[in-house]
Amino acid sequence: MEKYTAFRSHAAPLAAENVDTDQIIPARFLKITDKVGIGNHLFQDWRYNDDGSPKAEFILNQAPANTAQILVAGNNFGCGSSREHAPWALRGFGFRAVVSSSFADIFRNNSMKNGLLPIVIGEADLKRVFALIQTDANAAFAVDLATQTLTLPDGTSVTFPIEAFSKHCLLNGVDELGYIMQQDEAIRRYEAAA
Repeated sequence: MEKYTAFRSHAAPLAAENVDTDQIIPARFLKITDKVGIGNHLFQDWRYNDDGSPKAEFILNQAPANTAQILVAGNNFGCGSSREHAPWALRGFGFRAVVSSSFADIFRNNSMKNGLLPIVIGEADLKRVFALIQTDANAAFAVDLATQTLTLPDGTSVTFPIEAFSKHCLLNGVDELGYIMQQDEAIRRYEAAA
């Protein structure tokens, strides 16, 4: 996993609430064990017609949303079954962060373990973000995990919570095993003293 760095991007709005993991990545794509190309199947049934042609009305098939690194979603994003493939597909499409007023716990945890930052903001702030995107689809937002801030196009910032261990892992580009390996010297000292 690479280190999570601050970035600026326009955002893709997906105002639907209760978007479940089967909508994010349908079950028929769960047989894969390699992340390569999985972003092509993100929101497969919403993005494509039965013949495989893109649905022009779906937001991720439209510019500039199709190049956004931030997805702004409705309440309770990532609910449903546990599947690590959901954050894989979002990352594979190019998203680095998802902004919502709430996430399903398992989806939130799977996201952070795969380099996708779930940003929780209040309902009023979420409505404001959607309104800013509607006013200007190219409006740039800044995400800074180190300071836990989402900076809006007007220069104001919204802070978001994240638990310390996940923040450390994201900023340092390590998973749980990588974190343990960083403690190698301390583990050796402990074992020598035991």
